[in-house]
Amino acid sequence: MMNLFRGRVISKLGFGGGIRQGLNEFRSELRDATKTITYSRSAMATWDQSLLWAVVLLVLLGTVMVYSASITLADGKKYANYTTTYFLIRHLFSLGVAVIAGLIVYRLPSKVWDKIAPLLFIVTVLMLIAVLIPGLGKSVNGSKRWLPLGLMNFQPSELMKFAAVVFAAHYTVRRQEYLHSFLKGFLPLGMIVVVVGGLLMLEPDMGALMVVAAIAMGILFLGGINAKLFSYMILMGLGAFGIIVATSRFRRERIFAFLNPWKEEYAQDKAYQLTHSLMAFGRGEWFGVGLGGSIEKQHYLPEAHTDFILAVIGEELGFVGVLVVIVGFYYIVRRCFMIGRTCLQLDRSFAGLVAKGIGIWIGWQCFINMGVNLGLLPTKGLTLPLVSYGGSGLLMNAVAIAVLLKIDAENRALMRGAKI
Repeated sequence: MMNLFRGRVISKLGFGGGIRQGLNEFRSELRDATKTITYSRSAMATWDQSLLWAVVLLVLLGTVMVYSASITLADGKKYANYTTTYFLIRHLFSLGVAVIAGLIVYRLPSKVWDKIAPLLFIVTVLMLIAVLIPGLGKSVNGSKRWLPLGLMNFQPSELMKFAAVVFAAHYTVRRQEYLHSFLKGFLPLGMIVVVVGGLLMLEPDMGALMVVAAIAMGILFLGGINAKLFSYMILMGLGAFGIIVATSRFRRERIFAFLNPWKEEYAQDKAYQLTHSLMAFGRGEWFGVGLGGSIEKQHYLPEAHTDFILAVIGEELGFVGVLVVIVGFYYIVRRCFMIGRTCLQLDRSFAGLVAKGIGIWIGWQCFINMGVNLGLLPTKGLTLPLVSYGGSGLLMNAVAIAVLLKIDAENRALMRGAKI
């Protein structure tokens, strides 16, 4: 032992680049060798806390704004029998149901969704059919989109968005070798989307159709579909959209109203929501008129607590409030794609596509809703995820976020060396 110790000193003094340098290195090594080391667990959290906080921020902001946007509805004829807190109480109830569902879903491994994806998709299609059956489906404002479930009405088209994510991911992984084939890769999923689209248009719910189609196309693209087939898919989608608009007088008028919303005949009819939404943003300017101070929510802007809640945020909280919402959703969508990329690095193709699919869903729906509110897109009935009033939307958003958090937690466990 002493010979080894002496040899180490001589080595440091003779070949360390100088006597002083050798002594310094020797002291450093001796200090490290005799220092007591305390081993601790990795500093990496077991789940993505920042993602959850971003979701909580948007949900809390949404709750406040739903109350602010709906408090004056009781003064009108349509909701004369309602209290000023009616929508707030129902919103809080829906949030409670959503949180419970999210906690349950979080306990399920992501591989469970891979196994039940086809069954979930079939059940959801049957629910879309049930909505159209007289006596089963509930009609609101001329649209048959809801199934009455006692304490709340459920909208199967919201479930279809989630089912589309897991089924498209399942399909893409299972048929990876056929993605370059039109007949075996693209056509089967394309026909499924056509069937689902037909059911959604019978409700009608074109907004949900646009989201479901974007999910399917996006996941196929990320899964490696042939570029030529993908370009054909885009052309077919644009062609279908053109046919839908061309064959519907109501939708044609909406397009014309969108192009010239301030024209007198449109401003009082098809562009009524859009013009009042733009006036709300104009009144808000940089910092808003103050919480609760909106004029447009006082029976001027229809659906102020659902589809056009961003306009109320813009009026009461200004550009700053809208920017907070945009940044919040940007962070969530960015985390979706980062979690998906980590999955692919860990050879978890299905989980990676699901994570990215959730990002496409939330990002695309936010883009449409914000575009409609700001006058960048024609008016379309889509809520703002996590923020707008609506039980089915909140429920499925919570399920999607729970699945995303679970996928991320599994990634972190695998990087620690654990098995899932």
